[in-house]
Amino acid sequence: MKKKILILGVSGQDGSLLAEHLIKKKNILIYGLLRKSSNRNYNNLKRFINHKRFKIVHGDLLDIFSIEKTIKDINPDEIYNFADQDHVRWSYQLPTYSFDVTASSVLKILEIIKNNNKRIKYFHPFTSNMFGNLSKMKLDEKEKFAPLSIYALSKASAFHICEYYKNVFSLKIYGAIFFNHESERRTPEYVSRKITKAVARIYYKKQKKLFLGDINTKIDWGYARDYVEAAYNLTQLKKPDYFVIGSGKAISIKYFAQKAFNYVGLDYKKFIRIDKKLFRKNKNKTLVADTNKAKKMFNFTIKTNIDKLIKIMVKNDLELEKGND
Repeated sequence: MKKKILILGVSGQDGSLLAEHLIKKKNILIYGLLRKSSNRNYNNLKRFINHKRFKIVHGDLLDIFSIEKTIKDINPDEIYNFADQDHVRWSYQLPTYSFDVTASSVLKILEIIKNNNKRIKYFHPFTSNMFGNLSKMKLDEKEKFAPLSIYALSKASAFHICEYYKNVFSLKIYGAIFFNHESERRTPEYVSRKITKAVARIYYKKQKKLFLGDINTKIDWGYARDYVEAAYNLTQLKKPDYFVIGSGKAISIKYFAQKAFNYVGLDYKKFIRIDKKLFRKNKNKTLVADTNKAKKMFNFTIKTNIDKLIKIMVKNDLELEKGND
């Protein structure tokens, strides 16, 4: 019998990359949840949307009855929830919506699992933003949370909700505290994709300058494909647990931009302009992942280093901008 997996938020970066990873496994049926009103670009799904083991289902985290019906109808073996509001800046603009989608909906989903099938494995992604401005640079699973944004607060709330349902009701809940994970499917609101998209546009003379905030900010960056693969692997463990997932290295935005421009033979200094209005509120200190637990428990490794990641993203944006001529 084939394993059934339900991915909430399948059209986003992480959801679509997980679906693409699972398609390679012959014993899995994949159900991808989309909102009926979703205006997401279906480009993220084009590699597998017509695959015989993939099916789109419709629902909305704010319409819990649609989620309950979906879970009851499919009765999945595993659920991966990538359907939250995942951007810090948006959370300031839409605080109530961000909390409802990112935290309150998690409680409702776990109630559905508790009342219908406690054998379902549930995976939830968390964020390193939950750590806030801790004085310790390298962070593992033992560190306390000190969120500095509605987004981070919502994620921390979801974490405690998950821990409650795991400990009190013995639900099979797994989780990962993801540090920054980028890919060619990131939206341009993220600085990594903002840079690579601008590099391609500048190369094709469609754009003259790139405005950035504090380029000396250092970030623990990794490739999202490695992270969603880790999400699946850790959810296969017998005992539910959560893990810190990251590269373990802090790389500056300046380095990222320099390498991206170098890839097309351009000097980043000629095109980047600093705009102090783009500096982040309540900026976090440099935080780096300590992944020793993940390495020990399921052999987590980073397959894609920062230079290769930048190359992948720039190459993708060059192809997209060329095609838009």
